Parts: sequence; C-alpha cells; structure tokens
Amino acid sequence: MAVQSRAFRCGGVVPWAMPDVGAVATQSLAERSYGLLGLELLRAGKTPEQALAGLVAADPESEVRQVAILAADGAVAVHTGAACISAAGHRTGEGYSVQANIMRNDGVWPAMAEAFEGAKGSLARRLLAALDAAEAAGGDWRGRQAAGLLVVPAAGHPWDTIHDLRVDDHPEPLHELRRLLGLDEGYVAIRQADRRAEAARAAGLAELDVRLAEVSDAADAGDVEHARELLAPLLAEEPRWADYVRTLGGRGLIPHADQLVD
Repeated sequence: MAVQSRAFRCGGVVPWAMPDVGAVATQSLAERSYGLLGLELLRAGKTPEQALAGLVAADPESEVRQVAILAADGAVAVHTGAACISAAGHRTGEGYSVQANIMRNDGVWPAMAEAFEGAKGSLARRLLAALDAAEAAGGDWRGRQAAGLLVVPAAGHPWDTIHDLRVDDHPEPLHELRRLLGLDEGYVAIRQADRRAEAARAAGLAELDVRLAEVSDAADAGDVEHARELLAPLLAEEPRWADYVRTLGGRGLIPHADQLVD
C-alpha cells in the first residue's frame, strides 16, 4: 500500500496490512479504527465486502470516509462516502484498489489504475508508479506534504514487513519516499549479496556502509589480513568498533571476527 497527501503524517494513518490476512486503507477524514478492525474481521474469516459493510454500518460518519479492504486472496471492497471532499472516487482491478479524495479532477484514480497495471518491477515500485501518475494527473488540490509505503510478505508473522517507510513532512514527499525505498532495498541487498561492498555502492549507501561491507567481503573470502587492514582505520577513529565486530561475529554475521580485532 502507498499513499501521498497534503495531510501531515498520512503514512502513519492510512495504510494497514498483515501477512496472510490483507490490507486496509482508511482515508478522507480517516477513522483509524477501520484499519485494525478491518484486519481483525478478515482474520476472522470475513470477506472484504462483509468486513467493510459491518464497519460502515457501525460508523455514524461513514459518508465522509473512504476505505478500501483487500484480502490476501485478492478480493477487494471499497467505500467512497457521498460526502467525501471532491473530486473523490475509486477504481478496482484484479488484486488491487486505487482511491483518492480532494483531487483536482476525477481523472486521478483512473490514471493510478492504468499506471499500476502497466508498471514493471517490485510491488513497491509499482505502487510508487501509481502515486506518480496521480500527481501527474492533478493530485491533491491542496498540494503535497507527506507519503507512506507499507508492503508485507504474503505469509509470515503479524509484525513482518518488507517495506515500512514514511515521509511525514517534505516539499517533495514522493521523491523522498523513493530515496528511502532505494536505501531500504540497498540494506537488504548487502545482507543477501555475495559482494556486499559492490551492492552498497550500487545502492548509493553511505561511505561507512561501504567500508563495513568491504570488511565483511574480505572476511567472507577468508582474507583475514586484508579484512584487518580495512578495519584498522575504523578502529583508529572509534575503538568501540571492536565490540561491534565481536558481537556480529558471535552471531555468525562476520566470519573470523575473533581474528579481526585484538
């Protein structure tokens, strides 16, 4: 799920998701309880239509709410209240929903749907493509301030996430969100790559991350002497790096750690 709005910290309000269960977006004078309650209803076996119908029926202000519920099997239900600030509307497709309110025109959500369906790459990148399309089609007539991205695995613990990123206040929230996503992807890459330093450089990570990755690469290759040489400047700058390396070594994250520090 991804969101952009003129509303401060919208990324901490709108998106809710849980592995094995589904996702809920609550917006337009958002009632946050829709998020948790919607997920609980899905978890209890309700369909998105049933869950949404129950939430809307119990809400005396449902006419100002906009809510989408997507189940893990791809079923979707959406509510755009009649009193949502215009332009407001939604569109659903196979396994997705796009919705918007306070838009400059009613072409925004169709543009989002088209962009999402046509985008390539990871789910996170496709979600950002939809938000880019919304902005290009007119976006929020109040402007822009905040954004958020939440992606969870198809299966896992309730607290598991793939991406959980927020931009609470920024003149270009989508640009900042994309930068954060690049960092998030980069840190995942250096944990999984055979050549961590190369992955760190490719992701544009900080020089410290590159230096630590070089130490890990050398240790992984069994070149303890080179790893010690790479680590020496860090230890000279801050001796406590020795405890850091020993701790990671004890967790099996840096081979030969006991040989890298005296």
